[in-house]
Amino acid sequence: MTIEQALRIMAGIMILLSAALTHFVSPWWILLTIFIGVNLLQSGFTNWCPAISLFKAMGLRSCVPQSQTDDTKR
Repeated sequence: MTIEQALRIMAGIMILLSAALTHFVSPWWILLTIFIGVNLLQSGFTNWCPAISLFKAMGLRSCVPQSQTDDTKR
């Protein structure tokens, strides 16, 4: 499994979990969904996501070569 696959799976699980918690537990769980959305937006602009650091520490590899992911080397 690659970092990109793990990130999509984790985001999907967290969104579904927060939707279920909002429906079954408390409407305040919608804040988790909002947090996930804001984090996805900021990672799109900054190319940095805290979960990627976690997945790298777990030993997952990226499917994109490292030289293509570093914008400072262009």
